[in-house]
Amino acid sequence: MFDLGWTELLVIGIVALIVVGPKDLPVLFKKGGQFVGRLKGMAREFSSAMNEAADDAGVSDINKTLKAATNPMQTGFDSVKDAASEFTKWTPESETGKLAAERAEAAKKIHEATAKRAQEKRDAEAAVAAAAESTPAEPTPAASESVAEAPKPVKDSGQG
Repeated sequence: MFDLGWTELLVIGIVALIVVGPKDLPVLFKKGGQFVGRLKGMAREFSSAMNEAADDAGVSDINKTLKAATNPMQTGFDSVKDAASEFTKWTPESETGKLAAERAEAAKKIHEATAKRAQEKRDAEAAVAAAAESTPAEPTPAASESVAEAPKPVKDSGQG
């Protein structure tokens, strides 16, 4: 903190021993320790008061949001974890489970009805095709008559 080495501390100790004297030096160290303890306690109290004020102001929420913004991979994992935990809480007996079962049953009925109608349509088309193949084709009157020849164009000989 003050960047004091062993030699500086030794010099300060020798000066304190000379100035205060060997008899009062332990009392000085005791009072110095008590003073440092009070300073640390006040610093701890100030720090906790500042943390409480920051929590009341919502700084911790902003801090979490900023950390999440700087680490999107963790945010994605958190979302997956939340979704997975919600999925594990799902029970078939719950309202959501009952609704899902009703929807699955309705979807099955729709699928069966659609398949039945498609089969009926295929059967009807097959019946029409079979009926068309079994009846002989009768010639139509227009097809039996020969096509009348179209009049031939008259050539102009160029004379007058």
